Parts: sequence; structure tokens; C-alpha cells
Amino acid sequence: MADSLKTRVGRIIAGSVHALVDHLENHAPLAVMEQSLREADTVIGEVRHELGRTSANRHLAQQQHAHLNGQHGKLAEQIDQALAAGREDLARAAVARQLDIEAQIPVLETTLADFARQESELTGYVAALLAKQREMADALEGFRQSRASAAQAPAAPPGSAASRMDAVTGAFDRLYARQTGLSGTDRSHTLDQAAKLKELDELVREHKIAERMARLKTGQP
Repeated sequence: MADSLKTRVGRIIAGSVHALVDHLENHAPLAVMEQSLREADTVIGEVRHELGRTSANRHLAQQQHAHLNGQHGKLAEQIDQALAAGREDLARAAVARQLDIEAQIPVLETTLADFARQESELTGYVAALLAKQREMADALEGFRQSRASAAQAPAAPPGSAASRMDAVTGAFDRLYARQTGLSGTDRSHTLDQAAKLKELDELVREHKIAERMARLKTGQP
């Protein structure tokens, strides 16, 4: 994949939703939202096109690899027949062709490995871009709903702890996003979700400890 396309993929995936929302605060929200999602759609289409081209090239390389291997085996039989008939000249020609094939096969195998790696990488890019696109759409929809709710709900007292904490966290997110291009604090998780995630971490840790103890008891490292 071309470096320019890689750069665009990386920029979209690493892009901060907070930075985009911060941008929306000073611009036309709907126009910016649609532009961002269109760009994600365009890059996804380009990556998918690259993936299709890579898959087609890998298929052609596989066919060539199979053809050369088959030809090499057929030449081996012909060499035996030529020697049995006393035609050493024909056998030498077949051996020369075998050597040519043997020189090409490692190159083809390297090419096949490269195509397989590229396919895997591009497939991962498509999955990551689609996930990012969903995240962007959800975040922007949430932004739009929050603005609608804010317009209807009474404002919190200026000196309340909730309003001050929200202002501090929001300012931190925007500054962090501007300086790094990455997401700042994640306020999407509820306390209940945080507790469940902590419980999950502890469960995974206990499972690893139990596995290690079981191996030690059986004399395994």
C-alpha cells in the first residue's frame, strides 16, 4: 500500500473524536460531520481496492508457482526417458530448464509471502477503519443529541462540582487532542462499567495464576 494511503489510514484511526467535537464547537456541525464520514468512506474504498488488487496478484503468483512446480516434475520424468533412450542432449536441455525454474521458485515464494502479509495488513486496516467510522458516527450522533438536550435542559449552577469537573475534563481533552491528535480522557464508561471491567481484569489474572500453579505442580516451566 502506498505510503500516502497508509498515512491517511493512520490519521483517521489515530484521530481524536474529542478533537473533532472541539472543531464542531466552532464550525457548522453537520457539514464537518458529513465531510469526516465521507473521507472515511473514501479511504475505506481505496483500501478495499488495494486489497482486491493484492489478492488478485497473489492468486496469479500462486498459479505461476504451481505451474513451475508442475513443469519441474514433468521435466524430471522427461530427463529419465531421454537418458533411457540415449539422448543425453535432450536430457541436458531439460536439466537446464529445471535449473531456471529452481532459480525462479524462491523469488515467487518470497513474492507470495509478501502478498499474504499485505493482504493481512490491508484486511486489518479495513476492519480498523470500519470500527473507527462507527465510533465517529456514534460520537457525532451523541454530540448532536447532547446539544439538543442542552438547549432544552436548565443549565447547572455555575459553581456546582459537576459543572466545574465537566469544564476541567473538557478543557483537558481539547488541549490533549490538539497537541497529540489522540483521544484524551474517556468519559463514555459508567461507574458500573468500570467496576465490571476491573472485575474482569481480576478474573483474567486469577486464571493466569491458576494456570501457572498447575504447570509448576506438574514440573513444567
